[in-house]
Amino acid sequence: MFLDSNLDPKRAQRGRRWAALAVVCVAALIINIDNTILNVALPTLVRDLSATSSQLQWIVDSYAMVFAGLLFVGGSLADRFGRKRFFLVGLTIFTAGSVGAAFSGSVDPLIACRAIMGAGAAFTIPASLSIINDLFRDPGERARAIGIWAGTVGLGIAIGPIAGGLLLSRFWWGSIFLVNVPIVVIGFIGALAFVPDSKNPDATRPDPVGSVLSIAGLGLLLWAIVEAPIDGWTSTAVVAVGLVSFVVLGCFVAWEAHTDHPMLKLSFFRDRRFSIALAAESLGLFGLMGALFIQTQFLQFDLGYSPLDAGLRILPIAGMLLVSAAVSRIVARLIGIKLTVAAGLAAIAAGLWQASAVSTPSATYGDVVPGLLLIGLGAGLLLSTATNSVIGSVPQGDSGIGSATNSVALQVGGALGVAVIGSVMLTRYQDNMNAALTGHQVPAAVNQIILGSLGGALTVASTVGGATGILLAQAARSAFMSGAAVSLAVGAVVALAGAVLVIVALPSGRRVDR
Repeated sequence: MFLDSNLDPKRAQRGRRWAALAVVCVAALIINIDNTILNVALPTLVRDLSATSSQLQWIVDSYAMVFAGLLFVGGSLADRFGRKRFFLVGLTIFTAGSVGAAFSGSVDPLIACRAIMGAGAAFTIPASLSIINDLFRDPGERARAIGIWAGTVGLGIAIGPIAGGLLLSRFWWGSIFLVNVPIVVIGFIGALAFVPDSKNPDATRPDPVGSVLSIAGLGLLLWAIVEAPIDGWTSTAVVAVGLVSFVVLGCFVAWEAHTDHPMLKLSFFRDRRFSIALAAESLGLFGLMGALFIQTQFLQFDLGYSPLDAGLRILPIAGMLLVSAAVSRIVARLIGIKLTVAAGLAAIAAGLWQASAVSTPSATYGDVVPGLLLIGLGAGLLLSTATNSVIGSVPQGDSGIGSATNSVALQVGGALGVAVIGSVMLTRYQDNMNAALTGHQVPAAVNQIILGSLGGALTVASTVGGATGILLAQAARSAFMSGAAVSLAVGAVVALAGAVLVIVALPSGRRVDR
């Protein structure tokens, strides 16, 4: 009896920790599902809202742009004023944006509501990871908990298309946002019940100058990245905004180095467990998000799958990611953090290269499955191990800003992947279609639709019908697959460069201790 009574409080505390982990993982899951749930809905938005290819990219990336722009602020505020408090604030904002997005009647309100959702995510995600870091002080338990969290993040990214396809098969496109509401409500109630509040007791006063500079610098950078495929990478606006973003970010770095109460301590970056792991995550997400952007369009437009069928065919990435994330801690213990992260990036590179090699007009779903499996394998190994390296290298009190920096790397890498890989694909597609249309008199408005996206070209081909429509559809599919092959190869090169960087620069080690 006495033994049981002594153990019960410890068991209760342990159970409460794991219940809190489940709560923050639910929030991380739904927020990261929203990074990719829109991918299978892109053709639906083209049909229902007459969205152009450039508008599709803004609908996808406005979320990531605001998410990344506010992350430093969200992490810093959570450390200073309470992680649970800002976790709940973030969930509330995210819910409001989701409801607005669900009932948007046109493209512009949808983009705005996606941005509001990104703001909510920016407060929730840093707080969630720093809550885990505060609850799990033992390095082994912390590594396991962070591995579960990181696997959940990766799983959310991978199953987004499946969830979107399932909802679109039964409801209207707004349901992919409205489904967030009951899940977030469950997470909110769970947080009130199980998540303790914590903050940095040694936090300095707020850094408003750093906050403004970080929001402006990251926001402008993401704007240039998103807009580049639309206006061209060498357009005056893109180059000007890109240069201004670097100037503002340079001012941010200079201010953080100068002030006695920095929001982001630049000394973190001197530790290569922090800086190189961040770079690895960014380069890995570049390939993963770019691949999902291309493959979901390939499955629906080229192979003709419904949104649900297309989402289900992304399942190999999700399944393999879940398995590899679960075993990543064991792998890291056996071969070390460096080799595990490098292996993850190498697997992503191999998967992208395989998908590129089979991207021909005659490609089938079975042809791309090996590449999808490799991408999922690599993402699971990379995300869990690199995240643990990042969080384990910062002081306990600064875990909010550390997790914010980790999330910035993921968001910037993912947005760059969609923008760069999407831009390369669209450029190749347009070049091939311009060549195919040479000598044919096509009205300017129709020509713009054809060149805007594969979906637009197939819509025109269906309207025209007959032999001309068949030829146009064949030319458009061939042009798209040519663009897919080149763009996926670019992603493979980027991921491989990340693997080389990790081998050269990331310190060896089998476990990360503070």
